[in-house]
Formats: sequence, structure tokens, C-alpha cells
Amino acid sequence: MASETLHAPRERLSKETLAMHQAIASLMEELEAVDWYRQRADDCDDPALKEILLHNMREEMEHAAMVLEWLRRNNKDFAGHLDEFLYSEGEIAHHDDEH
Repeated sequence: MASETLHAPRERLSKETLAMHQAIASLMEELEAVDWYRQRADDCDDPALKEILLHNMREEMEHAAMVLEWLRRNNKDFAGHLDEFLYSEGEIAHHDDEH
């Protein structure tokens, strides 16, 4: 449950902070599921089952993308970083060096 990872008393957190927490916890879960399905597919010897696992992996990617879009729409700081880095050209790690 997401509330188990709160680092401050729930009653002291704003509705916005709780919503962000829910989104971040959900994003982490979706990305973890992508990883699990991919590993299972790589390890699977049955071609039909492998395709099902890869299908499930792609659905989890879709869910992760939907949460990222919610974060973009609901948090200006996330929006700024996503605008800066997504679909950008050049070095990612040395992005600040280019400015």
C-alpha cells in the first residue's frame, strides 16, 4: 500500500502531496512490472507465452506513460524537466554543459 511509504504523518500532508505520492508510487509499480514481464519473457521457452508476456509488458509501459502525463499536467516542476529532456537531442548526462 502506498501509504506505507509516506515519510511524514498523512494528516500533515496536503492533498496535492498525497496525489503526487500516489502517482509516483504507481509509476514505480508500473515500471517494476515492465521489468518483471521483460525478464519473464526473456526466460520463457514457449513462444505463445512469450508473446503474452511481452504484450503485458507493453500495457504496463502504456500505464507508466499515462502516469507520466498526469505528472506533467499536474506539477509544473515535472513539466519543466519533461519538456527539457524528453525528445531532446545530444548528451543527456551533460545537458547542463550545453547551456
